[in-house]
Amino acid sequence: MLNKFARAFATRLLTPLAQFFLRIGLTPDLVTVIGTLGVCAGALVFFPRGEFVAGVLFIAVFVIFDLLDGTMARISGQSSTWGAFLDSTLDRIADGAVFGGLVLYYARQPGESLTTWATLFCLVFGFVTSYARARAEGLGLTGANVGVAERADRLVVVLLMTFLVGLFGWPGEVLGVTLWFLAVASAFTVGQRMSAVRREIRSRA
Repeated sequence: MLNKFARAFATRLLTPLAQFFLRIGLTPDLVTVIGTLGVCAGALVFFPRGEFVAGVLFIAVFVIFDLLDGTMARISGQSSTWGAFLDSTLDRIADGAVFGGLVLYYARQPGESLTTWATLFCLVFGFVTSYARARAEGLGLTGANVGVAERADRLVVVLLMTFLVGLFGWPGEVLGVTLWFLAVASAFTVGQRMSAVRREIRSRA
């Protein structure tokens, strides 16, 4: 849900920065790689140590790179199939690092097994959500372009709540409830996409 609005807003806001990066010789693919490495570093260095505020702020800087690469590609005319593939592939790595960092933290905290499981479910269903759409598109189907919990939705919610938990010292249960909500929403999204693809296949038949 947030993808459409966030991308449009980010394009207008970040276009000057994208133009600057192009002028100094950065390419869209390089920016994609830098953004992914930064997100992974922030999530896997800070989150396992419970440094949620620092981790989210660090990640937020490099999330901008994730928004910039597409804008840079359009401005410079460097949009390519490889660039799209690279971006989608590295997005999965970044997502895995964010939820993986939280798993590493809560798995070591006494009494936080439910939060650990919630984070793990978010990690798994997040990958399946993306895979369902990619697999459908690989089969020439368009019906999987639906869902209540797309990537931008999941990242915004989990990073915002992680930041607030770290800032105010809220107990892990607060983030746990949020993660269970995201897990259910992600599972529902998988069901939506499977149902939509099935309907599309039947209509074509």
